[in-house]
Amino acid sequence: MKTSKNNDFKAISGLGQIADNYDALLCDIWGVIHNGQEPFMQACEALERFRADRGPVILISNSPRPSSAIPEQLEEVGIIGKIYDAIVTSGDSTIDELSRRAPGPVYKLGPERDDVLYESLEMNFCELADAAFISCTGLFDDENETPDDYTEMLTEARDMGIPMVCANPDVRAKRGDQLIYCGGALAQLYEKLGGETIYTGKPHEPIYRLSRAWLREVTGYDITNDRVLAIGDNIHTDLLGAQRQDYDCLFVADGVHEGNEAKLKALLTEHGISAKYMADSLHW
Repeated sequence: MKTSKNNDFKAISGLGQIADNYDALLCDIWGVIHNGQEPFMQACEALERFRADRGPVILISNSPRPSSAIPEQLEEVGIIGKIYDAIVTSGDSTIDELSRRAPGPVYKLGPERDDVLYESLEMNFCELADAAFISCTGLFDDENETPDDYTEMLTEARDMGIPMVCANPDVRAKRGDQLIYCGGALAQLYEKLGGETIYTGKPHEPIYRLSRAWLREVTGYDITNDRVLAIGDNIHTDLLGAQRQDYDCLFVADGVHEGNEAKLKALLTEHGISAKYMADSLHW
């Protein structure tokens, strides 16, 4: 794994400045190509240009939904063009984990919009007291609740020794101008309380294993790590995951983290995370 000795990342003018150094991209979705309400068209154009000039683009997301549900979601926020060769989600790797635990019984923690995660599975949903484990996609109401609202329930689950499968390791994400809590915030709280948590998305191995499989499917060969560029805006998921996989990373700074270059470098140093490049946004 790469270590972070310093964070003198190179500020670049655009993806085109470094594109010739790479044969494939692993690109985050939320915060890089849209904010949940509107698309970032320059980012979409940059991905189209890379695909035309260099190689495949795999969108890699901590969405708790299966990848088959993402194209419709992209269209809903106005992304129409073919900007990717494949999509891999935390939902995909969660389905693998849940299938080994099926049929449960399982306590479903998250909003109804994420129920598409379970469509290919035969799960026995139940109350917390009867559950063998928790499947967490997020808060029930992420616009009005915080993790503190779940302390009592998660304490009860911990006391019963129930493990949690977290389908979205993101702690927070931007929806428009609003920061909302995600499944990772509940998982972190559960760990803090002493509960057992299983993660499947970034920065953990399962989602990257699926991404490498898709790269082989698209290209027909194994692309070496030094020819893969990861792009993301979250240091704890996108950047840390790239670091663990020995991928170079482009840090999109105008995302979930805020601050000037000096503040962002200090943040990376504090957490022992590195990035090779930085740009305010993804564009060519």
